[in-house]
Amino acid sequence: MIKNKPTLFTSLSPALIHLYDVSSSIVVIIDVLRATSTIATALYNGAKAIIPVDSVAECIRIGKQIDSITAGERDGQVAEGLQYGNSPFEYPRDFIGNRTLVLTTTNGTKLLHMALEKGAKDVITGSFPNLSAVCEFLVAKNQNVILGCAAWKDRINIEDTLFAGAVIERIKDHFNINCDSSQMASSLYQEAQKDMFEFMKVKNASHYLRLANYGLEKDIRYCLTSDVANVLPVYQEGKLVIGVY
Repeated sequence: MIKNKPTLFTSLSPALIHLYDVSSSIVVIIDVLRATSTIATALYNGAKAIIPVDSVAECIRIGKQIDSITAGERDGQVAEGLQYGNSPFEYPRDFIGNRTLVLTTTNGTKLLHMALEKGAKDVITGSFPNLSAVCEFLVAKNQNVILGCAAWKDRINIEDTLFAGAVIERIKDHFNINCDSSQMASSLYQEAQKDMFEFMKVKNASHYLRLANYGLEKDIRYCLTSDVANVLPVYQEGKLVIGVY
């Protein structure tokens, strides 16, 4: 191990995040299907900011206080009481441009708030649509990193693990990685990278099946496509905004 490099760890589930030193690390929130893909897309398409909240009630409460779009999902479908869901295709530029989105999701926004409560020094969100921006930021910052997979109700999932592996493959030379979950993520990505959609399908990935049953294969393909919304969502003062690095 070369001591002057920062460390990188991968937490494969929110249920494991307490095992890592969050307070001295940049935490990357990963919820590929679909929260962090939608966050990147909305900001790329001109959203002013995204306010991530961990409950539908809080989403509705904030929506009544400020001029905003309230949106979110539970179990893959639009949450009751909210008008919009968690599909990146719901937020084109002519709809979301210069507006604030208040968003709650089953897994991603929950993990973000967990990281904040544990004192994360910086929180960003990552997905394949903004893969390069995430990797460039982490290399430029040269600080300890935790890749935090949102998983599905604490159960490890394939797509978030694949994204962690994609990040690791790109930036591993800049970090000390002594972490079995990171090695597992990297190996999984190496196996899947030629066609991640087909890999998810062949492996009967649980979230692939869940969304495919709702007719959302277009969403899945988009969320597995690199750099189609290549901005860096950074958490600042209660909001996700495009970061400069």
